[in-house]
Amino acid sequence: MKKSISGLVVGTLALALGVIVGAAPAQAADATKLTISGGSGVFGLDPATITGTATAPGVVKFTVGGDVIKGCEAVATTTETPFTAKCAWVPAAPGAAVLGGLLTPSDAAKYAPAEAVPFNVKVGTPVQGVVSPIHIYVDTVLGSGTSGALAPRFGVSCAVSSEFIVGQTIVFRIYANNEDLGGAVMDSKNTAKAYIEIAGVKDPVQMSYGNHSGAAFWTGVLKTGTATGLYNTLGVISFKVTMIAKDTTTIKVLSTKLVPKVVDGVVQRSNGKIVYESMRVYKDAKVTPALKGATGTWQSNFMPTSQLTLYAVPTPKA
Repeated sequence: MKKSISGLVVGTLALALGVIVGAAPAQAADATKLTISGGSGVFGLDPATITGTATAPGVVKFTVGGDVIKGCEAVATTTETPFTAKCAWVPAAPGAAVLGGLLTPSDAAKYAPAEAVPFNVKVGTPVQGVVSPIHIYVDTVLGSGTSGALAPRFGVSCAVSSEFIVGQTIVFRIYANNEDLGGAVMDSKNTAKAYIEIAGVKDPVQMSYGNHSGAAFWTGVLKTGTATGLYNTLGVISFKVTMIAKDTTTIKVLSTKLVPKVVDGVVQRSNGKIVYESMRVYKDAKVTPALKGATGTWQSNFMPTSQLTLYAVPTPKA
């Protein structure tokens, strides 16, 4: 029994001495951190830059929605602090996206790999939306003939606004161009239908095209008020503009023609021959079968605080 005890004591001392005079035991790699930032680009434009900032040098694998971003599988960080790596990301779609990253340190013995906390971004959506081949612009103005308690004070017509008070008349102004028709203005001659659908209003508001103080565009009217039949739902006014082009049997196409070159009223010649130059012209070309009229729509993508809004008449203080 004594021999066993003494052997145990000797073994314990040997371990203790090994710590002091023997080889140093392996140590755990230092903790590292990776932080993702950036990535708030606009869909359809230049690549968005995602930045990974680490506490140690190495390479970063960037991801979106858990999938590795092509071309950003192993991006080296800078060699000096702050250790950053950048990824040029081309978003596949607008809207919300979750970005991530994984750092593999250059010195794996000293530093441990680090995974970034998921970083949420919103890829920008063009405000006008995708309405090609018909491109639409919309704004709203205060209409004339406004009624209500505040009409004497807020009765100036044609003032551009996105905020209205019950009793005021809202006039929608719409401008549109048709890419199928070489960018031609959408007017009553080439437009089959033009209307506005408003949430809470049974029938679409039909738009009309006409001259307004020298400028021609489409208009639609929404009267608000407390009387029966008038719009009076407070808050954001949800609406959608739709324009449908007429079917086309002829279309203007871009072409060129040669015309004599004239300088200061004199026809230019070279070696006795007239010098010609090309000129841009549009020609009418028949379309068979007829080209079906395109449809364009527009809906506001602004935040609620910037959308078309109807407010109640303020209550005067006692």
